[in-house]
Amino acid sequence: MRVLHIAYQQLRRYGKTRVSWAQKLTHGLIKNNHLVQVFSDRDVAAFEAPFGWRDLGKGKANRRLLETVKAFDPDLVIAGHCDIITNETLKEIKQLRPGVIIVHCNNDPLFVPENIEKIKHRAQVVDAIFVSTGRRELSIFEESGARIYHMPNPVDPAVENLNNAVRDDLSIDLLFCSNSNDYTERLKMVKSLKDKLDGEMTFKTYGSFGEAPVWGRDYDRALSETTMGLNLNRQEGYYWYSSARMAQLAGNGILQFTHSSPRFDEMLPDESVVYFDDWDDLLVKIRDFNNNDDKRKQWAAQARDFFHIEINNTLYAQYILEASLQIPFSHDYVWAQDINLNGTLK
Repeated sequence: MRVLHIAYQQLRRYGKTRVSWAQKLTHGLIKNNHLVQVFSDRDVAAFEAPFGWRDLGKGKANRRLLETVKAFDPDLVIAGHCDIITNETLKEIKQLRPGVIIVHCNNDPLFVPENIEKIKHRAQVVDAIFVSTGRRELSIFEESGARIYHMPNPVDPAVENLNNAVRDDLSIDLLFCSNSNDYTERLKMVKSLKDKLDGEMTFKTYGSFGEAPVWGRDYDRALSETTMGLNLNRQEGYYWYSSARMAQLAGNGILQFTHSSPRFDEMLPDESVVYFDDWDDLLVKIRDFNNNDDKRKQWAAQARDFFHIEINNTLYAQYILEASLQIPFSHDYVWAQDINLNGTLK
């Protein structure tokens, strides 16, 4: 299958990159023996613009995408977070290649109002949309004309390549990395935890409270020394929604604490992720696992095994391709247990 994947490739970060779900998707498609051509809209716009001013290159980026479609002749176009590419350009792709399937993948939360509008906007011109919130929360898009699916945040064995569940020599007891304070008050709670746990354990909060954020290899090194991590969304309660942090922690064998309200207990096995109901409950559970290393290792190992077996980027990529092209599912995808092939709820 020939797949054109439009997504930000972080070329101008020159190696100091964030962990990218879009790159994991590309890797998964390639491992499934599909031919993938990537198109990084932001980078192309900057490279094509006078003086490198990205906004001046938006029109050229759209034209370059159409050139790419003509040259590559894709069977499937996956449009991720690529706001520079217009709906008119996606329509023109359909005119250039009448049989092509175009889908949109959106990994941002629904508690950001502008993201809902972005999804609705894309849904007007694509065949299907994939959103990182659980399918039963996606009824707001059912009149859009596009098929609707949930997608998870997967692990990639080339990225999540640590196994801290077997280690005793980790220097960070608890980790929380953050770079956004929009639509959230979570840092108030993190500060309270930090104060209460002061002197009991090493709690690193990169990106907050005066600790510099970490990216690229610096982030890898922080994870490589971490025993337990907080998987805190900016807002909780959205069914099966989590940031990519969940996969990054689980995939590296780092025990994680996650709010109970997204109901990941309905997807993940018992004794793999630690769920908490409120901040007092979280504090008790952090202390419990900090004082019981065998228990910590057992739970972290079970989460790591499950994610690498059932929520990996190879399955993730094949699911997106099968749903996009309406090919019967080849696997019992754990994140799609409530989704029919046509995107409707079971």
